[in-house]
Amino acid sequence: MASLRDRYSSVELYRLKKMLKTLASKEGRGTELVSLYVPRGRPLSDVMNNLRQEYSTASNIKSDRTRKNVQSALERVMQRLRLFKRTPPNGLVIFCGAIPQNGPGSEKMETYVIIPPEPIDISYYGCGSRFYVEPLLDMLREKDTYGIILIDSSGATFATLTGTRLQVLKDITSGIPGKHRAGGQSARRFERLREMELNEFFRRAGKYADSLFLGMENLKGLIIGGPGPTKKDFVEGDYMNYMLKKKVIAVVDTAYVGEEGLRDVLNRASNIFKEVRRVEERRLIQKFLNHVSKDTGLATYGEEHVRRQLERGAVETLILSEDLQTKRLLVECSNCGYSEWVSVQPVDMFRFEKELATRKCPKCNLQTLRVKERRDLIDELIEMAENLGVKVEIVSAKTEEGEMLLKSFGGVAAILRYRF
Repeated sequence: MASLRDRYSSVELYRLKKMLKTLASKEGRGTELVSLYVPRGRPLSDVMNNLRQEYSTASNIKSDRTRKNVQSALERVMQRLRLFKRTPPNGLVIFCGAIPQNGPGSEKMETYVIIPPEPIDISYYGCGSRFYVEPLLDMLREKDTYGIILIDSSGATFATLTGTRLQVLKDITSGIPGKHRAGGQSARRFERLREMELNEFFRRAGKYADSLFLGMENLKGLIIGGPGPTKKDFVEGDYMNYMLKKKVIAVVDTAYVGEEGLRDVLNRASNIFKEVRRVEERRLIQKFLNHVSKDTGLATYGEEHVRRQLERGAVETLILSEDLQTKRLLVECSNCGYSEWVSVQPVDMFRFEKELATRKCPKCNLQTLRVKERRDLIDELIEMAENLGVKVEIVSAKTEEGEMLLKSFGGVAAILRYRF
């Protein structure tokens, strides 16, 4: 089956992640939040019957408030189920419960309906102080893993690449001396001894490969790299388990082993890792950086500049950091109706609102300004781009390139259709 990254855009996955993060943060008073998982293929009539039984059982709850909230949540869940003629192909998930908005007594009933991105096979109903989102969060975790072995006569590096996470598992040294023989040894004897030591090192490296990669879940392939012909001798020899040898999908040249060699693998084997988000993001950010460094006029960054180019219709690809935290606040005058949107960082929110209370409206000159609406900048820019038919890419901040986008370019960048 194709991975989620292949079947869904980065924006779709971002929105689902954001919703689940929001749901995971919600907390009810007592065990009043209802979570329902309907597996694919299950008749909705069976689910409705079970929920009616749960509604009847909830009447035995001693606390009046808890009983009322649980039964109200169950009523809403059943209302949502009636909107479906049959269970969707991937199943159905519904969350509902009374969420405190601003302390005790401020509860508001909230309902969320989610069509899972992958088929679910669990049947679950439960009440708790939090929504049960773990099965959906697990779906979003990158599961395809590539193993990497970099090897030469000096040593070997073993690593994995899962989604955007590159992890070094083991570094070993060979202990084999260089090609210059010790005094008094014949060239033939020296080469024979060195070949024996190299063979022994290959066997040791093969055992490490077997122990690290054999049985690893979701191992999609194995990449072998390193300088010179050593790596090919290792692959072609009888050093790794035959099941691992079948997993070898590429042998690539690198200038080094170790971390520098891993960077070489990522650069030289990007076509192999095309479905791994790390390489896709690297290619995208490097394209943007290339335009910036060469001053081609086909790249811009920063909220104001990017917004201006979006409004002009000049943006080809909008690039946003997944960790962009900037908030957009609609400031309005309660006296004359004057309004403006402003961008504020979360750490500055308290100070901004405190200062706003003392500011005078630029139109009527009264201290009647207030925050009427709040939204995330990333959501605003995505909506703006989608309305204009602009491609949007959401980039993780967990990679070196993603961190650069966030810290050096404010998390907002764009590749343009034409010079501005």
